[in-house]
Amino acid sequence: MKLKFDANQDFQLQAIEAAAGLFVGQPRTQADLQFVLGASFFAASANRLDLSAPELLANLQAVQAAQGITPDATLQTIAQEIETASGTKTARFYNYSVEMETGTGKTYVYIRTALELHRRYGFSKYIVVVPSVAIREGVYKTLQITEAHLRELYGNPAYRYYVYDSANLSQVRQFALSDGIEIMVMTLASFNKAANIIRQSTDRLQGETPIHLVQAARPILILDEPQNMESELSIASLALLDPLLALRYSATHRTPYNIIYRLTPFEAYRQGLVKRIEVASAVRADATAQPYLRLEHVATAKKTLTARLIAHALTRSGTVQEQTFTLRPGDSLQEKTHRLEYAGFEVDEINIATRSVRFANNLTLAEGGELGADHEALFEEQIRYTVQEHLRRQAYLKPFGLKVLSLFFIDRVANYRAEDGTPGLIRRLFDQAFEAAKTACPDWHELRAEDVQAAYFASHRTRSGAVILEDSRSGETDKDREAFDLIMKDKERLLSLEEPVAFIFSHSALREGWDNPNVFQICTLNQSVSEVKKRQEVGRGVRLAVNQQGERVHEAAFNVLTVIANESYERFVEQLQSEIAFEYREEIERRYGKPIGDLSDAERRQIEAEYGAGILPPKPVDARKRATARLRKAYLLSPEFEELWDRIKHKTRYAVKIDSPKLIADVVAALDQETIRPPRITITRARVEVGDEGVFEALQMSAAKTVASLAGRYPLPNLVEVMSNLLEYTTPPVRLTRRTLLEIIRRCAPATQQAMLDNPNEFATVAVRLLKSFLAQQLVDGIQYTKINAWYEMTQFETEIETWLAHVVPAERSLYDHVITDSNIERDFAQALDKLDFVKLFIKLPHWFTVPTPLGEYRPDWAIVLEHTDAHGQPTARPLLYLVVETKGTTDQAELSPTQSRKIDCGKKHFREALSVPYELCQTTGDLLKLLEDSSTTPES
Repeated sequence: MKLKFDANQDFQLQAIEAAAGLFVGQPRTQADLQFVLGASFFAASANRLDLSAPELLANLQAVQAAQGITPDATLQTIAQEIETASGTKTARFYNYSVEMETGTGKTYVYIRTALELHRRYGFSKYIVVVPSVAIREGVYKTLQITEAHLRELYGNPAYRYYVYDSANLSQVRQFALSDGIEIMVMTLASFNKAANIIRQSTDRLQGETPIHLVQAARPILILDEPQNMESELSIASLALLDPLLALRYSATHRTPYNIIYRLTPFEAYRQGLVKRIEVASAVRADATAQPYLRLEHVATAKKTLTARLIAHALTRSGTVQEQTFTLRPGDSLQEKTHRLEYAGFEVDEINIATRSVRFANNLTLAEGGELGADHEALFEEQIRYTVQEHLRRQAYLKPFGLKVLSLFFIDRVANYRAEDGTPGLIRRLFDQAFEAAKTACPDWHELRAEDVQAAYFASHRTRSGAVILEDSRSGETDKDREAFDLIMKDKERLLSLEEPVAFIFSHSALREGWDNPNVFQICTLNQSVSEVKKRQEVGRGVRLAVNQQGERVHEAAFNVLTVIANESYERFVEQLQSEIAFEYREEIERRYGKPIGDLSDAERRQIEAEYGAGILPPKPVDARKRATARLRKAYLLSPEFEELWDRIKHKTRYAVKIDSPKLIADVVAALDQETIRPPRITITRARVEVGDEGVFEALQMSAAKTVASLAGRYPLPNLVEVMSNLLEYTTPPVRLTRRTLLEIIRRCAPATQQAMLDNPNEFATVAVRLLKSFLAQQLVDGIQYTKINAWYEMTQFETEIETWLAHVVPAERSLYDHVITDSNIERDFAQALDKLDFVKLFIKLPHWFTVPTPLGEYRPDWAIVLEHTDAHGQPTARPLLYLVVETKGTTDQAELSPTQSRKIDCGKKHFREALSVPYELCQTTGDLLKLLEDSSTTPES
């Protein structure tokens, strides 16, 4: 197979033209022959730039304007003192940035840009600088496979390309002397240290220092992934090459030097320039019985050792959620998480040397390690799903000449291959999954698992570039070298349907700089939720697929990349979006020299036009401004308010009755109707879409499908203790006798008791929820309020209350000159109250004005004084109406949460029955008008 290239893709031509447009007015010149006196007298054919800085700036601004990019006011340069053959000098060079989403042909664009600049202006010396060996191999491979295409496109120009090899310094001499196009590919590590051969004088060059020859050629640097070359050392090393200028190519620039072209990930996705992304999320469901722990970090702070851990904590609402805790020696995870499952996990020792924590139960956890994550079960299901989907997709795509590749990312090589060369857990699980799946697929019957997989775990290389594999002791060196060549160098063979290898295993070596157009699946097999950037993960497979003729295939139905992740699809897509937004926000803050929150409206409009509307967070509404609500003393002393207060100020106490047999019977009956599912692993598919705001959103495609049960994997806890702990810790706290809890368990139906054995923690959670619900209903149904000899004093009103400006509403009819609101509903209600003539006075009741309930303290919203008016809006002689109002988004209590509804029921009994004060649930002030109309036909209470 020979890969074919389309020379007329508009987005690539725009990027090439943007770079060429920087030098409009530059005459086309042959390479400038320079003679340099160093250790000896040598010549070099150098790039030459004749344009002045003002001319270059004008060109830059014209290019940016044509691309819809806010023009920069200055040319951005890097300047550094360097040593040359002729002595010390200041190297100063211009920098221009091209932003192209991964998978859209960035490497092709910059190679072709080099040839285009030579065609127009005669620039001939180029150095492609890359941050890693993997990227270097990818660049060199692209140079090889595009050579015939580009020679035909540009009339067979004289150009050479090669990877810098310190054992072959004649390349450097050729680079300096040649009058043709020279493209040398170098890793940053090959010249960023004083000990590098390129920076040492050598007899092989008649005593010259190789880097001096490079400097004399005044190369144009092409920086691939420059965000990885931004340390002080890296910048100084780049300057040491004394470049004419630098063209910077990346999807994720950290420092936006004079951006000349931008193809955002959203635009590439929207235009179909990359594959569509689907996420198959494999997660544990209802599996909280086993204590989970992950040690994030061990540190020394203020002479105290601390450990940052992630654990599953019980919340007041009764759910179990992942939370982060900072622990010191002696701290108890059981106390921190409020879960009995963490008994014995008291921090016994934090060891900074070994970066580990030892607990009182003698378990030791190293930094980055986990406990209780069911890795093997998750890995097994992720691998099985990936293999099955791979075989299914290959059967679908084979008639169209498309080879399917699946890429597995793992974070520990030992999980694939042990030090002694024996298969690790992941390889064993893959072998089992493949052998089981192939029985249903005739095309795969004759292949063994070892035939269809290859792995690349690079360790390091010699100075000459030879591979030294980390597992060379295993005796598999030759096989691993063959796998390296297939994965990194022989892209065409890997894409062939004749090549059996279709599953690739790797770790961080392939996370950047390598991709393959026919990667249709990426499976992340990590000991913890993947911390690799999602853009790096999906970037390995977003390029559009290629058929057996080497032609790019554009059908959307074929170009779908599925990521099999060990996290929820919502989290995956949110992290993908947040990474992009974070990278752009960093870039924007550097460009504008200020935090995002300080941008003006005009600057925000510019940014949204350039980057997309979804990149910036919503503009804060006076988020930093404070406001003060001041008490109107004249209102406080008015007869209307005194009468209102005299009616509502009284405190009450309540009495309740509990029918224990009915409570047990109700809970048991409801439990037997509940579906208590076993702990399990589920897989859910979702599609990634670009929403109306120009951001990535997840669209669920399937219901969660159970692929494995985890029932019976965990020891049974003391169920009564677990239920008691839940009852006492969750809101509101409740205490019931052990006898009551045991009676509920004993009276459950056999099917419910089996569900309890399968998932005791989920049973306890459901039982406690039902217990609290039926208990609360009994309490509220039978509650009786009695007025007591105590009340709220008017002196409790504060003269001034300071709060955030965004939370206040100015009001003329309120006891305070500003009303402090807690929600948009309250804000709208206060604004509407202030405009109604029949509202005599109102107050948003203060935080200390509460009503006791079995569900906790209840704070009503409003106290209002209304007057009756006639058809002309004039006050009538009818008495004023004094009432208390609760505002919600609905007046139908069935639509509220049970707790909200029950507190409102308590409010009715407190105000209406104990205090004889009207109490109403309202959504808008229109409900008040209806109350006035009703009160006109009935006696006032």
